Amino acid sequence: MRRHPRRGEAGRPVTSTAGVPSERGAEVGRRIGVGLMYGLFKPRVLGAWKVPATGPLIFAINHSHNIDGPMVMGVAPRPTHFLIKKEAFIGPLDPFLTGIGQLKVDRDTTDRTAITRALGVLDNGGVLGIFPEGTRGEGDFAALRAGLAYFAVRGGAPIVPVAVLGSTERRGRLIKALPPLRSRVDVVFGEAFEAGDGSGRRTRKALDEATERIQKQLAAHLENARRLTGR
Repeated sequence: MRRHPRRGEAGRPVTSTAGVPSERGAEVGRRIGVGLMYGLFKPRVLGAWKVPATGPLIFAINHSHNIDGPMVMGVAPRPTHFLIKKEAFIGPLDPFLTGIGQLKVDRDTTDRTAITRALGVLDNGGVLGIFPEGTRGEGDFAALRAGLAYFAVRGGAPIVPVAVLGSTERRGRLIKALPPLRSRVDVVFGEAFEAGDGSGRRTRKALDEATERIQKQLAAHLENARRLTGR
């Protein structure tokens, strides 16, 4: 795996690559997502041109439905490694999700293995997908966990806000857990922004301040996305 030239230079510590998922696997996942999402639904993608083409990046996505992750995986212009709760890695889904470059995380503890591997993705110039609300809810970015700020500041990665709209408007007739087949789901990518204040500080106070800045940016993006899509 080729390192992004920004990482590991100027005496900066480099995260170990042991267990870091490959971008090739994430690209396979992206292609599977393309086929499924465009086959089952009618995604409308706005602002994808704003996504930086190279370098470490974090997608911060609102989360109100189970298809939000696969939808972004399928429509994003770059392969994405999502932090996914360990409960999803059951049976045959475990080797499948691991094989397509996704990251298992234990939400009930400080999962240092997941943290190291996620930082490794960023060190390698890859894209990390995070649901900053931590779990499914209203999908309005009203309450964020501190993890997003940590990865953005520690990994030196800009954040791209992503709004998924329309996935919870109606329930499907055949499969009630999914939106209606061939229904439109909007995915709106925003402008990349830096979470830190430029000082490089990673103290608790600095991360709390970064979380506040992130929350304002994400909420503003969601409001703009709703206005843009009429949802």
